[in-house]
Amino acid sequence: MATASPRKLFVNLPVKNLKRSMEFFRSVGFTFDQQFSDDGAACMVVSEDAYFMLLAESRFRDFTPREICDTGTQTEGIFALSAGSRAEVDALVKRAIYAGGTYAQKPKDFGFMYGWGFFDLDGHHFEVLWLDPARLQRN
Repeated sequence: MATASPRKLFVNLPVKNLKRSMEFFRSVGFTFDQQFSDDGAACMVVSEDAYFMLLAESRFRDFTPREICDTGTQTEGIFALSAGSRAEVDALVKRAIYAGGTYAQKPKDFGFMYGWGFFDLDGHHFEVLWLDPARLQRN
């Protein structure tokens, strides 16, 4: 559904230790918008239209009556982020691993798309992918 002006996307994720999660994602290369951050929440900037709200579990519970997913044994979703090149995919995943994350799987090359993934400190699954513009068909 296209709109006249793009919608902003805010993905809310529960985290066990907000400060450690912020340090992790800063190490990976993300920044935070202080206007939307406090002791219980941090607004991680993905782009001018996409953000991850990292919420301390106690704050996250304010938004849902359901249990928080055990990401050690379950997958709540896979959060895919684009990259500008294969090298950028590799570099971002390696920074995540160096900062304390774990590999989600081995890199996958589908010809037109290359991707690799990691789990953050709380077990949230992130995929980083590059789409080869020369191999994509335009309709």
